Amino acid sequence: MSNSDLTSILFVLLLLVGLAQLLGYVFVKLRQPKVVGEILAGVVLGSALLGRMPVVSRFMETARNQANVFNFVYWLGLLLLMFLSGAETRQLFTRDERREVAWLSIVGSGAPFVLVLLLGPWLIHPALAGPNGNRFSLIIILAVGVAVTSVPVVSKIFADLKILHTRFARLVLGVAVLEDIVLWLALAVATALAGTTQLNSRHIAGHLVTTVGFFALGLTIVPRMVKRINKSRFNVLAKHSPVAYAIGVLLAYCVVAGALDVSIVFAAFLAGFAVVHKKRKLFAEALDAIGKVSFAFFIPAYFAIVGLKLDLVQGLSWGMLAAFLFGSCVVKILSVSLAGRLAGFRGLDLINLAITTNARGGPGIVLASVAFDAGIISAPFYTTLVLAAVLTSQMAGVWLDYVLRRGWPLLSADSGAESAASPAQESPSVA
Repeated sequence: MSNSDLTSILFVLLLLVGLAQLLGYVFVKLRQPKVVGEILAGVVLGSALLGRMPVVSRFMETARNQANVFNFVYWLGLLLLMFLSGAETRQLFTRDERREVAWLSIVGSGAPFVLVLLLGPWLIHPALAGPNGNRFSLIIILAVGVAVTSVPVVSKIFADLKILHTRFARLVLGVAVLEDIVLWLALAVATALAGTTQLNSRHIAGHLVTTVGFFALGLTIVPRMVKRINKSRFNVLAKHSPVAYAIGVLLAYCVVAGALDVSIVFAAFLAGFAVVHKKRKLFAEALDAIGKVSFAFFIPAYFAIVGLKLDLVQGLSWGMLAAFLFGSCVVKILSVSLAGRLAGFRGLDLINLAITTNARGGPGIVLASVAFDAGIISAPFYTTLVLAAVLTSQMAGVWLDYVLRRGWPLLSADSGAESAASPAQESPSVA
């Protein structure tokens, strides 16, 4: 890499992070989710706006030739976000919450997925299909797009609002992580079906068993092992450089997950969960240091790069966007509301759960990117999925901010603990 290439990369990163922080601050002042402003920073720097300026365009073109660098920053920001979310969550869900999580996962996410699968033949249209988009793969993508809940963006919204420690956040993240295992498997099936008529069922079954096994061990046995290692007197690294040790645990989890062909996004979440487990104070200062750097640079850069990948100049169908956004929101919100009632929630609890789990965010964008790269969906449907992910995330962030500012509980059973978080909302940025 030449000095000129390195200068271009640093300049683009400076613009991305600077604009992300600036627009994030503006959105916070407007009582909007900070993460939407960070994504908008990438859109502003894209080919639709500032990217048209000759000076910026020259630097952007040079930076695009070093795409691996930006991909690394993108993934590192995502992994750090999931790691810190896992650390704040402490427990994904307690024994008392298993029934609630089961209802919300099976009915709240399962019902929209199955409904779209059944109605798929009547819902799909030639305008949705890409060059490799056969009927089966297209129906699966549509079903995943309706049912998915964003773990990264929801985590970021919870972090911005300082409610990651609450039971509400624990329930939503638990449901989102569990449902995403199944939905990412469905995405793998869809890409395997793209342009083919046969499916390697043995490979898919093996991938499912490995993923579920990794996740189960990451919630039960492995955290106990890591906890013993954390407190071991022979663990010199944890005592003398806890920041390096915590990052080392994150990298180790990701390496093992990658070797097993398991999503490293889930691995990062489980790594944070294992490092802290039930007692945060052992690595409190280390996690605080990692969090300050991550939320100052890497995480805003991740969301800005997500926005940078959007192209709103071509391939935007307003009719398709309106139809998908309205239909998917109605199905998802009604399904989660039904699941919430079956789990024992009532009133405002149902609204909070339904609107929050309707946020598609990062997974919705990844779904669109993977499906588009595989040739399953068309450019207009790709843009529709991405914009729906951003808009539903904004809807969730705005609603939760409104609830907290009014002093309402996120869950009625935790009114005291949840309401206590509301005074902190004047400064939503996370240290």
